[in-house]
Amino acid sequence: MLQKDEIIRTAIDTIIAEAKAVEKIAGKIGDDFARVVELIYVCKGRVIVTGIGKSAIIAGKIVATLNSTGTPAIFMHAADAIHGDLGIIQNDDIVICLSKSGNTPEIKLLVPLIRNLGNILVAIVGNTASYLAGNADYVIQATVDKEACPNNLAPTSSTTVQMVIGDAIAVCLIRCRGFSLEDFAKVHPGGAIGKQLYMRVSDIYAVNEVPKVLPLAGIREVILEMTAKRLGATAVTDDENNLLGIITDGDLRRMLQNNPRIENLTAAEVMTSSPKTINKNELAVNAFNIMENNKITQLVVVDGKKYMGIIHLHDILREGIM
Repeated sequence: MLQKDEIIRTAIDTIIAEAKAVEKIAGKIGDDFARVVELIYVCKGRVIVTGIGKSAIIAGKIVATLNSTGTPAIFMHAADAIHGDLGIIQNDDIVICLSKSGNTPEIKLLVPLIRNLGNILVAIVGNTASYLAGNADYVIQATVDKEACPNNLAPTSSTTVQMVIGDAIAVCLIRCRGFSLEDFAKVHPGGAIGKQLYMRVSDIYAVNEVPKVLPLAGIREVILEMTAKRLGATAVTDDENNLLGIITDGDLRRMLQNNPRIENLTAAEVMTSSPKTINKNELAVNAFNIMENNKITQLVVVDGKKYMGIIHLHDILREGIM
């Protein structure tokens, strides 16, 4: 068993080794890479990504990234391809094959079959003198000098480089397509990411009570309104529902500390004028950011000058946006 210091040193050495491999491969990106991105951008079919062993796992990750950023992609395991899954490939598809050696038996069986179908074949390969590299239409070099594995056996640096190349392709396509936050939201409707991109303040605040008082309301009325509506605050509005200010629990506590006689105070004398607000059509995540940056737990929702309601920090956390 390694000592703690040796474990830490080994971890650091692994990270440094893989970082160096990625940095070195950055200098190998050239015309074939650019042409592959261009071809995928205009492709009328899908991107089929295949591989064997650890490369197959990386291929699956690349497929997931492409699909989530606007490029239709399908994973095809190289071993399964020669047992029926070759039917995945359609006429207009582009096939990307990942392999460190480029000479594994499954790859050597698969490559001629893809060539016979007439599809464009792209190799992301470590050995540029391999069978795969020699039979691909385009070769993206993924060569590493040494694996981070101390035995130079387990795919570590090589799979990291493959994944980074896949990410680079995806990011280039994002920029080519002008893939926006709105586009991202369409393919990520679930989970925190999706909610951050599509859920709006109006989706949340509308279920809350709408506490409000007029400027001349007495303190008793203010307290009763805040208690009944259970949001820890109330808006102060004029007769036309224009927002004038807000009174929070904190405002009430400060009022009690500073005013020994409170029975004659009005809402207008206690309220915070020009409170932090957010338009009802804003993204809910923006409401969270405003609250976090200003260290507050409620935000007044408005439509122009009109008071609409209050959104609470707990509302956003309950939705799982953050």
